[in-house]
Amino acid sequence: MEVLVNLTLNGLATGMLVFLLAAGLTLIFGLMDVLNFAHGGLFAWGAYSGIWIYAETDSFLFGIVGAILTGCLLGIITEKWIIKPVYGNHVQQILITLGLMLVLSEMLKVVWGPNQISAAPPDYLAGSWEVGGVVIIKYRLFIIFIGLLVYGLVQYMLKHTKVGLVVRAGVMNREMVQALGINIKRVFMLVFMAGAGMAALSGVLLGPYSGVIHADMGMEFAILAFIVVVIGGMGNFSGSILAALLVGLSGSFMAYYVPDLALGANMLLMAVVLIFKPQGLFGMRG
Repeated sequence: MEVLVNLTLNGLATGMLVFLLAAGLTLIFGLMDVLNFAHGGLFAWGAYSGIWIYAETDSFLFGIVGAILTGCLLGIITEKWIIKPVYGNHVQQILITLGLMLVLSEMLKVVWGPNQISAAPPDYLAGSWEVGGVVIIKYRLFIIFIGLLVYGLVQYMLKHTKVGLVVRAGVMNREMVQALGINIKRVFMLVFMAGAGMAALSGVLLGPYSGVIHADMGMEFAILAFIVVVIGGMGNFSGSILAALLVGLSGSFMAYYVPDLALGANMLLMAVVLIFKPQGLFGMRG
């Protein structure tokens, strides 16, 4: 029983981390039709900047806020000078954002060095609780809570605010939104900034979860994020959280019960979903 509970919590925590990364990617693709392969670089910069601020200030909250601000700033720069010139061209988007991904990774090595950096949760999130003979790690529950909180806030924003209405309308018909006199470019900027901030939040939360961060972590998690986006349905926010949880749980259980298949579990899951639903779990045809 203890093993089952811990595997489930581990899978849910991993899924929430991937969701925070994939959610921004989903919003960016859904509204802006942009394939941003540099998203993992923003994730890695969030991890490094957040952990560095945490170490300097001894405040995990400051680290989280600093990471989000770093992600938002990099998001603005990326959208304005990298993405904007290649709107509407997926091939150019893939090439230029892959190049940016490599540049961001190498810049991390220049600023913080090529070696791994250790990260530990703050004292109030370290350790575990024992409930009915089952050991529950505090930090995993914290990550799950943050993931659900972000999902709830974004869902509320999308469904109950004017900004959310504009975003949803822009996903469905960008030209109509522009015809109504709404500055769609400013909306694009805000969405890209929010997506980058969520990626950075995922990065800083990963540090204490895995214990170490490294400069090449962005590419590894970017692949997971794209798998989640494809499984959930391109541009579908609700689909991304379900897909992320499926990816997290399948990876956790496979790594324990069938270690030889652990590396390919996510690809296998994506293949199975696409065989029966080529548009993804919640994607729209066409």
